[in-house]
Amino acid sequence: MALHPQAQAIVDAANAAGVPFEATDHHAVRSGYAAATRFYVHPSPALAEVSDLAFPGPADQRPLRLYRPARGSAAGPAPVLVFFHGGGWVVGDLDSHDHLCRYLAAEAGVAIVAVDYRLAPEHRFPAAFDDAVAATRWVARNAATLDLDAARIAVGGDSAGGNLAAGVALALRGELPLTQQLLIYPAVDFTADNASLRDNASGYMLTTRAMDQFADWYLGDPALKRDWRASPARAADHAGVAPATVITAGYDPLRDEALAYVETLRAAGVAVAARNYPDMIHGFARMGGKLDTAREALDYAAAELRAALRP
Repeated sequence: MALHPQAQAIVDAANAAGVPFEATDHHAVRSGYAAATRFYVHPSPALAEVSDLAFPGPADQRPLRLYRPARGSAAGPAPVLVFFHGGGWVVGDLDSHDHLCRYLAAEAGVAIVAVDYRLAPEHRFPAAFDDAVAATRWVARNAATLDLDAARIAVGGDSAGGNLAAGVALALRGELPLTQQLLIYPAVDFTADNASLRDNASGYMLTTRAMDQFADWYLGDPALKRDWRASPARAADHAGVAPATVITAGYDPLRDEALAYVETLRAAGVAVAARNYPDMIHGFARMGGKLDTAREALDYAAAELRAALRP
Protein backbone atom coordinates (compact mmCIF):
# COMPACT_ATOMS: atom_id res chain seq x y z
CA MET A 1 0.00 0.00 0.00
CA ALA A 2 1.26 3.47 -0.88
CA LEU A 3 1.99 6.03 1.79
CA HIS A 4 -1.15 7.97 2.70
CA PRO A 5 -1.20 11.38 0.92
CA GLN A 6 -1.44 13.23 4.24
CA ALA A 7 1.54 11.29 5.59
CA GLN A 8 3.41 11.88 2.33
CA ALA A 9 2.94 15.63 2.76
CA ILE A 10 4.43 15.45 6.27
CA VAL A 11 7.37 13.37 5.04
CA ASP A 12 8.01 15.72 2.11
CA ALA A 13 8.05 18.76 4.39
CA ALA A 14 10.37 17.04 6.88
CA ASN A 15 12.77 15.88 4.19
CA ALA A 16 12.85 19.35 2.65
CA ALA A 17 13.73 20.86 6.02
CA GLY A 18 16.34 18.20 6.78
CA VAL A 19 15.62 15.03 8.76
CA PRO A 20 15.04 16.46 12.27
CA PHE A 21 16.04 13.32 14.17
CA GLU A 22 19.45 13.14 12.51
CA ALA A 23 20.92 16.28 14.08
CA THR A 24 24.06 15.32 15.97
CA ASP A 25 23.31 17.68 18.86
CA HIS A 26 20.57 16.30 21.09
CA HIS A 27 19.55 19.83 22.08
CA ALA A 28 18.84 20.57 18.41
CA VAL A 29 16.78 17.40 18.11
CA ARG A 30 14.77 18.44 21.16
CA SER A 31 14.17 21.93 19.79
CA GLY A 32 13.01 20.59 16.43
CA TYR A 33 10.71 18.03 18.04
CA ALA A 34 9.13 20.65 20.29
CA ALA A 35 8.70 23.12 17.43
CA ALA A 36 7.00 20.53 15.24
CA THR A 37 4.47 19.68 17.94
CA ARG A 38 2.41 22.80 17.32
CA PHE A 39 1.64 21.60 13.78
CA TYR A 40 0.26 18.30 15.05
CA VAL A 41 -2.04 19.49 17.83
CA HIS A 42 -5.70 18.69 17.33
CA PRO A 43 -8.77 19.76 19.34
CA SER A 44 -9.87 17.55 22.19
CA PRO A 45 -13.11 17.40 24.18
CA ALA A 46 -13.20 19.19 27.51
CA LEU A 47 -11.87 17.37 30.55
CA ALA A 48 -12.94 17.66 34.17
CA GLU A 49 -9.36 18.31 35.34
CA VAL A 50 -5.81 18.74 34.07
CA SER A 51 -3.32 19.27 36.87
CA ASP A 52 0.44 19.11 37.29
CA LEU A 53 1.80 16.92 40.07
CA ALA A 54 5.15 15.46 41.10
CA PHE A 55 6.37 12.25 42.64
CA PRO A 56 9.62 11.27 44.37
CA GLY A 57 11.53 9.43 41.69
CA PRO A 58 14.66 7.33 42.27
CA ALA A 59 16.90 10.38 41.74
CA ASP A 60 14.73 13.47 42.11
CA GLN A 61 11.20 14.85 42.08
CA ARG A 62 9.69 14.09 38.68
CA PRO A 63 6.73 15.94 37.11
CA LEU A 64 3.47 14.21 36.32
CA ARG A 65 0.32 15.48 34.63
CA LEU A 66 -3.09 14.14 35.60
CA TYR A 67 -5.92 14.19 33.07
CA ARG A 68 -9.36 13.43 34.48
CA PRO A 69 -12.29 12.98 32.08
CA ALA A 70 -15.81 14.17 32.73
CA ARG A 71 -17.47 11.51 34.87
CA GLY A 72 -20.90 11.56 33.26
CA SER A 73 -23.03 9.01 35.06
CA ALA A 74 -19.99 7.05 36.31
CA ALA A 75 -19.30 7.07 40.03
CA GLY A 76 -16.38 5.99 42.17
CA PRO A 77 -12.63 6.16 41.58
CA ALA A 78 -11.55 6.41 37.95
CA PRO A 79 -9.53 3.77 36.11
CA VAL A 80 -6.14 5.13 35.05
CA LEU A 81 -3.56 4.82 32.30
CA VAL A 82 0.02 5.63 33.30
CA PHE A 83 1.44 7.08 30.07
CA PHE A 84 5.06 7.41 28.91
CA HIS A 85 5.78 9.75 26.00
CA GLY A 86 7.89 8.83 23.00
CA GLY A 87 11.00 10.54 21.69
CA GLY A 88 13.84 8.04 21.64
CA TRP A 89 14.44 8.41 25.41
CA VAL A 90 16.10 11.72 24.45
CA VAL A 91 13.34 14.15 23.41
CA GLY A 92 9.71 14.80 24.34
CA ASP A 93 8.02 15.83 27.56
CA LEU A 94 4.59 16.38 29.05
CA ASP A 95 3.82 19.12 26.53
CA SER A 96 4.83 17.18 23.41
CA HIS A 97 2.08 14.61 24.09
CA ASP A 98 -0.40 16.80 25.93
CA HIS A 99 -2.89 16.84 23.04
CA LEU A 100 -2.65 13.06 22.63
CA CYS A 101 -3.29 12.48 26.34
CA ARG A 102 -6.21 14.91 26.40
CA TYR A 103 -7.86 13.20 23.45
CA LEU A 104 -7.27 9.68 24.76
CA ALA A 105 -8.55 10.53 28.26
CA ALA A 106 -11.72 12.08 26.88
CA GLU A 107 -12.47 9.35 24.34
CA ALA A 108 -11.59 6.43 26.61
CA GLY A 109 -13.26 7.93 29.67
CA VAL A 110 -10.26 7.07 31.85
CA ALA A 111 -7.83 9.17 33.83
CA ILE A 112 -4.30 9.47 32.51
CA VAL A 113 -1.17 10.17 34.49
CA ALA A 114 1.60 11.23 32.10
CA VAL A 115 5.17 10.80 33.35
CA ASP A 116 8.05 13.19 32.67
CA TYR A 117 10.88 10.67 33.07
CA ARG A 118 14.58 11.55 32.92
CA LEU A 119 16.06 11.88 29.44
CA ALA A 120 19.34 10.75 27.90
CA PRO A 121 22.15 11.50 27.32
CA GLU A 122 22.18 13.45 30.59
CA HIS A 123 20.57 10.44 32.26
CA ARG A 124 21.43 7.17 30.58
CA PHE A 125 19.77 3.78 30.89
CA PRO A 126 18.26 2.61 33.17
CA ALA A 127 17.17 6.08 34.41
CA ALA A 128 14.05 6.29 32.22
CA PHE A 129 13.07 2.71 33.03
CA ASP A 130 13.59 3.24 36.76
CA ASP A 131 11.45 6.40 36.67
CA ALA A 132 8.70 4.59 34.77
CA VAL A 133 8.55 1.74 37.26
CA ALA A 134 8.66 4.12 40.23
CA ALA A 135 5.91 6.32 38.77
CA THR A 136 3.60 3.36 38.22
CA ARG A 137 4.16 2.16 41.77
CA TRP A 138 3.53 5.68 43.08
CA VAL A 139 0.23 5.95 41.22
CA ALA A 140 -0.89 2.60 42.63
CA ARG A 141 0.09 3.52 46.19
CA ASN A 142 -1.54 6.95 46.00
CA ALA A 143 -4.60 5.93 44.02
CA ALA A 144 -7.04 6.58 46.85
CA THR A 145 -5.71 10.11 47.41
CA LEU A 146 -5.96 10.83 43.69
CA ASP A 147 -9.46 9.31 43.44
CA LEU A 148 -8.16 6.62 41.11
CA ASP A 149 -8.91 2.90 41.11
CA ALA A 150 -5.82 0.91 42.09
CA ALA A 151 -7.48 -2.24 40.75
CA ARG A 152 -7.79 -0.77 37.24
CA ILE A 153 -4.37 0.50 36.17
CA ALA A 154 -2.98 0.27 32.66
CA VAL A 155 0.40 1.35 31.32
CA GLY A 156 1.06 2.67 27.86
CA GLY A 157 3.09 4.86 25.59
CA ASP A 158 4.29 5.48 22.08
CA SER A 159 7.67 4.53 20.59
CA ALA A 160 10.22 4.87 23.42
CA GLY A 161 7.25 5.25 25.75
CA GLY A 162 5.88 1.95 24.46
CA ASN A 163 9.25 0.43 25.28
CA LEU A 164 8.98 1.73 28.84
CA ALA A 165 5.39 0.51 29.20
CA ALA A 166 6.37 -2.98 28.03
CA GLY A 167 9.28 -2.97 30.47
CA VAL A 168 7.06 -1.84 33.34
CA ALA A 169 4.54 -4.58 32.55
CA LEU A 170 7.33 -7.15 32.81
CA ALA A 171 8.88 -5.63 35.92
CA LEU A 172 5.63 -5.38 37.88
CA ARG A 173 3.87 -8.61 36.91
CA GLY A 174 2.91 -10.38 40.09
CA GLU A 175 3.33 -7.17 42.08
CA LEU A 176 0.62 -4.91 40.62
CA PRO A 177 -2.55 -6.13 38.90
CA LEU A 178 -1.97 -4.16 35.71
CA THR A 179 -5.00 -4.43 33.47
CA GLN A 180 -3.52 -3.58 30.08
CA GLN A 181 -0.40 -2.40 28.26
CA LEU A 182 -1.05 -0.02 25.36
CA LEU A 183 1.96 -0.15 23.04
CA ILE A 184 1.88 2.34 20.17
CA TYR A 185 4.60 1.50 17.60
CA PRO A 186 6.89 0.43 20.45
CA ALA A 187 10.64 -0.10 20.31
CA VAL A 188 11.06 -3.46 21.99
CA ASP A 189 14.31 -4.98 20.71
CA PHE A 190 17.58 -3.12 20.21
CA THR A 191 19.05 -6.30 18.67
CA ALA A 192 16.40 -6.63 15.95
CA ASP A 193 17.36 -7.32 12.34
CA ASN A 194 14.36 -7.45 10.04
CA ALA A 195 12.78 -6.29 6.79
CA SER A 196 11.19 -3.08 8.08
CA LEU A 197 14.53 -1.84 9.39
CA ARG A 198 15.91 -2.22 5.86
CA ASP A 199 12.85 -1.21 3.81
CA ASN A 200 12.07 1.86 5.93
CA ALA A 201 15.64 2.79 6.78
CA SER A 202 15.32 6.33 5.43
CA GLY A 203 12.83 8.69 3.87
CA TYR A 204 10.04 8.34 6.45
CA MET A 205 11.16 10.76 9.19
CA LEU A 206 12.44 8.18 11.69
CA THR A 207 15.56 6.66 10.13
CA THR A 208 17.74 3.78 11.23
CA ARG A 209 20.65 6.22 11.41
CA ALA A 210 18.68 8.31 13.91
CA MET A 211 17.72 5.15 15.81
CA ASP A 212 21.39 4.21 16.15
CA GLN A 213 22.12 7.68 17.50
CA PHE A 214 19.28 7.47 20.02
CA ALA A 215 20.54 4.06 21.14
CA ASP A 216 24.02 5.48 21.67
CA TRP A 217 22.68 8.44 23.65
CA TYR A 218 20.40 6.23 25.74
CA LEU A 219 22.46 3.10 26.32
CA GLY A 220 26.06 4.09 25.73
CA ASP A 221 27.32 0.53 26.06
CA PRO A 222 26.16 -1.68 23.12
CA ALA A 223 26.15 -4.71 25.44
CA LEU A 224 23.10 -3.23 27.17
CA LYS A 225 21.01 -3.85 24.05
CA ARG A 226 20.44 -7.38 25.36
CA ASP A 227 19.20 -6.24 28.78
CA TRP A 228 15.45 -6.97 28.92
CA ARG A 229 14.85 -3.61 30.61
CA ALA A 230 16.06 -1.99 27.39
CA SER A 231 14.77 -4.70 25.04
CA PRO A 232 11.58 -6.20 26.54
CA ALA A 233 11.42 -8.72 23.69
CA ARG A 234 14.58 -10.33 25.09
CA ALA A 235 13.06 -11.14 28.48
CA ALA A 236 13.45 -14.82 29.32
CA ASP A 237 9.73 -15.26 29.98
CA HIS A 238 6.67 -13.20 29.08
CA ALA A 239 4.02 -15.30 30.80
CA GLY A 240 1.73 -13.45 33.15
CA VAL A 241 2.21 -9.92 31.81
CA ALA A 242 -0.81 -7.69 31.29
CA PRO A 243 -2.91 -8.11 28.14
CA ALA A 244 -1.66 -5.88 25.34
CA THR A 245 -2.94 -3.65 22.57
CA VAL A 246 -0.26 -3.05 19.94
CA ILE A 247 -0.50 -0.44 17.18
CA THR A 248 1.96 -0.41 14.29
CA ALA A 249 2.62 1.59 11.11
CA GLY A 250 3.56 0.17 7.72
CA TYR A 251 6.30 2.70 6.91
CA ASP A 252 7.97 2.46 10.32
CA PRO A 253 11.42 0.93 10.85
CA LEU A 254 10.05 -0.47 14.15
CA ARG A 255 7.10 -2.25 12.53
CA ASP A 256 8.46 -5.78 12.38
CA GLU A 257 9.96 -5.88 15.87
CA ALA A 258 6.60 -4.76 17.29
CA LEU A 259 4.76 -7.42 15.25
CA ALA A 260 7.26 -10.03 16.42
CA TYR A 261 6.55 -8.95 20.01
CA VAL A 262 2.86 -9.55 19.41
CA GLU A 263 3.67 -13.15 18.52
CA THR A 264 6.05 -13.49 21.49
CA LEU A 265 3.31 -12.39 23.87
CA ARG A 266 0.71 -14.64 22.27
CA ALA A 267 3.07 -17.62 22.47
CA ALA A 268 3.36 -16.91 26.21
CA GLY A 269 -0.41 -17.03 26.59
CA VAL A 270 -0.92 -13.26 26.77
CA ALA A 271 -4.07 -11.85 25.16
CA VAL A 272 -3.09 -9.36 22.46
CA ALA A 273 -5.13 -7.11 20.17
CA ALA A 274 -3.06 -5.74 17.28
CA ARG A 275 -3.78 -3.31 14.48
CA ASN A 276 -1.42 -2.20 11.72
CA TYR A 277 -1.94 1.03 9.76
CA PRO A 278 -0.12 0.11 6.54
CA ASP A 279 -0.03 3.59 4.98
CA MET A 280 1.25 5.41 8.08
CA ILE A 281 4.67 6.49 9.39
CA HIS A 282 6.30 6.25 12.79
CA GLY A 283 4.91 8.87 15.18
CA PHE A 284 1.60 9.27 13.37
CA ALA A 285 -0.61 8.90 16.46
CA ARG A 286 0.42 12.32 17.79
CA MET A 287 -0.12 14.00 14.39
CA GLY A 288 -3.90 14.35 14.53
CA GLY A 289 -3.72 17.98 13.43
CA LYS A 290 -2.41 16.78 10.05
CA LEU A 291 -3.46 13.13 9.82
CA ASP A 292 -7.05 11.93 10.00
CA THR A 293 -5.78 8.40 10.64
CA ALA A 294 -4.13 9.54 13.86
CA ARG A 295 -7.48 10.11 15.48
CA GLU A 296 -8.78 6.84 14.06
CA ALA A 297 -5.91 5.04 15.79
CA LEU A 298 -6.50 6.90 19.05
CA ASP A 299 -10.21 6.02 18.85
CA TYR A 300 -9.20 2.37 18.51
CA ALA A 301 -6.82 2.69 21.47
CA ALA A 302 -9.55 4.40 23.49
CA ALA A 303 -12.01 1.58 22.75
CA GLU A 304 -9.42 -0.97 23.86
CA LEU A 305 -8.82 0.97 27.08
CA ARG A 306 -12.55 1.21 27.82
CA ALA A 307 -12.93 -2.52 27.36
CA ALA A 308 -9.90 -3.39 29.46
CA LEU A 309 -10.66 -0.95 32.29
CA ARG A 310 -14.41 -1.33 32.51
CA PRO A 311 -15.73 -2.01 36.03
